Amino acid sequence: MKPVQTTACIALTMCSLFACTQPLKDEPAPERPVKIIPDPSAVPLSAEESMKTMHLPPGYHVELVASEPDIQEPVAMVWDGNGRLYVAEMRSYMQDINGTGERLPVCRITRLEDTNGDGKMDKHTIFIDSLILPRMMLTLDDRLVVNETYTNNLYSYRDKNGDGVADEKTLVYANDAPDEANLEHQKSGLIWNMDNWIYVTRNPVRFRYSNGMLVADSLVSPPGGQWGLTQDNYGRMFFSSAGGETPALNFQANPVYGELDLDNQRDSSFDAVWPIIGTPDVQGGQERLRGDSTLNHFTASCGQTVFRGDRLPATLQNNLFICEPVGRLIRRAVSTDNKGEMILHNAYDKREFLASSDMNFRPVNTATGPDGCLYIIDMYHGIIQESAWTKPDSYIHPQIKRKKMDENINRGRIYRVVHDGYKPGPQPHLLNASNGELISYLSHPNGWWRDNAQKLLVIHGDQSVVPALKKIALDEKSFGEKLAFWKKGPDAITRLHALWTLEGLKAINEQIVLTALKDEEAEIKKAAIRMSEPFLRQANLPVLTQLQTMKDDKDASVQIQLALSLRYSKDATATALLKTLQTKDTSNVLLVKVAERSIQEKDESNSELKAITLGMDGEDRDLVYHGASYFKQLCITCHGPEGKGIPSMIAPPLAGSARVNGDKTTLINILLHGLKGPIDGKKYPDQMLSQQAQTDEYIASVLSYVRNAFGNKSKVVSVDEVKDVRAATKDRTMPWTLEELMALQAAKKK
Repeated sequence: MKPVQTTACIALTMCSLFACTQPLKDEPAPERPVKIIPDPSAVPLSAEESMKTMHLPPGYHVELVASEPDIQEPVAMVWDGNGRLYVAEMRSYMQDINGTGERLPVCRITRLEDTNGDGKMDKHTIFIDSLILPRMMLTLDDRLVVNETYTNNLYSYRDKNGDGVADEKTLVYANDAPDEANLEHQKSGLIWNMDNWIYVTRNPVRFRYSNGMLVADSLVSPPGGQWGLTQDNYGRMFFSSAGGETPALNFQANPVYGELDLDNQRDSSFDAVWPIIGTPDVQGGQERLRGDSTLNHFTASCGQTVFRGDRLPATLQNNLFICEPVGRLIRRAVSTDNKGEMILHNAYDKREFLASSDMNFRPVNTATGPDGCLYIIDMYHGIIQESAWTKPDSYIHPQIKRKKMDENINRGRIYRVVHDGYKPGPQPHLLNASNGELISYLSHPNGWWRDNAQKLLVIHGDQSVVPALKKIALDEKSFGEKLAFWKKGPDAITRLHALWTLEGLKAINEQIVLTALKDEEAEIKKAAIRMSEPFLRQANLPVLTQLQTMKDDKDASVQIQLALSLRYSKDATATALLKTLQTKDTSNVLLVKVAERSIQEKDESNSELKAITLGMDGEDRDLVYHGASYFKQLCITCHGPEGKGIPSMIAPPLAGSARVNGDKTTLINILLHGLKGPIDGKKYPDQMLSQQAQTDEYIASVLSYVRNAFGNKSKVVSVDEVKDVRAATKDRTMPWTLEELMALQAAKKK
């Protein structure tokens, strides 16, 4: 392990690295063409020609970093600590409209290097060849962790002799179970978060680096994302789902607490997109198009990143960028805080940060680079829809053939966004840095440097750095004042990285947690609350006592994190504190929701509910939990506590019922209007009474519970489904008979 550098050397390093131009004021919105071309040409353009079709805000432009033939069908990119760029190339992706040969091992990961510092990658080697659709990469030290589509195994690759080609392959996570989901519906990500856990999108699992291996930890529910995963300066993650046409989701809390989304977390106009050309190749068809033939709504959101660099205007810091390859555009999103809830907004009114009139421009991923600029992967591919959705009877099939888009293959570009007022930063050499230098980089203005410095310190595992990190994390002035570049001491982000680096080195103790809980900075307090969770599990009284004092913290996000973490304490004091948080401000929807969920998690009598909701997303889970409560208040009287009815048999059993597990509309109708007459040849003394006076949420919750309790296992019933059936049967005043409902169900199938 490398020795800790002296503070004087650290100061010199930092002063030389962080000299940069002053940030500019916010820029005006991008211009849009006077005319929208409704049916644009699909003829491929050169990279130079394509760049001319890109509209950005004044002062911004793109530079070509790499292109075909060096890379083809690129989909993901990561840099190692020395700034070498690894690019995953899905060279078998949609080589024709039928996806022929998609599973052939002809894909690869290319390593690109800029040897003269001009920003263009002038050296390329095939780092790994003969892969099947590589989809996830994570750089460690000089190792690259890779996952291929249709598999769950993770391998690390290393170039031992320095020729740019991997010659060592090591299994670092073993799971031989195949993943046979469509390649668009499999996991992505594999990012090392600030909390030292490694996260993916689709699957309810995360990983921890330990002695060269990745150790899996299960999550209570899948995060709900699809292609793309990113984090902001404080470790908040953002997921995206093209399949659900949802550009951003599950960003209110860490996914370890379960999926958590709110109805208004994107403003009412956020999901509308503003391309500058017509969009004939949208699978959603005409309903997804405006009158001018442009895409009207996110349909392929992916490849998002929070920009955290230092070589673009400061107004872009911590902004979220989202790719929309069907719309040939990239969204810039800004956020506001509403009592701890993050709400996303488009940065511009009916404009996009980047929009292109080149039909083959396919932005599928973005990233903050080590030079402080924003990088874009343009797959530059004719078809951007997997073959399951390009069948001859699909809407998109004739559009592809008409425009000859299936003929555009074997291309791909990487660009970086630069600004007239800034010069890209220097090449990093973190793999050669001492641990002392890595500590200094925790203050770097570019988040890429901070993240990689923290990751490398944790991987090195050198305990001799702990005293220095502790002094930085806890803002011990006697240390900070010695460093000129910190002026009044290290800033909050530096201290946050230092605190999490201590956690990664397993150096967090009770005293550090107690001190950090009293900090003035909200983000430090939130991190300390998360780090208190192991102590809560151990019934540590001093920590719980300190947490009690935080229920009235001036920052709502601190109260929300407190409500999330208290679920790990079995102490009655924690339950009482959660109930206080649940009722202290009923207008704070997020605080109320997380406090309620934590109370549910703490209740040991909920073991059955926890089991049946394992793997559900947050909203479905809430429906089942609420339904259990409603069932016990009313339905249990006739149907019994185990759903088998009561001895007098005044109602049919729910356990194993074909109706309960069958058509949702039939069940909704029964609750809305009631049911009379014989059921399965048996007469019951009373009829099922109408519950029409109950809310849609009540009915959806009860039905979701009974469809998943008592041995049943069926999909939940959504509030919207109840709403639709209520509207369709609003004139009905009589209870249904089973014969009527069966006739309705049969007619529905025709």
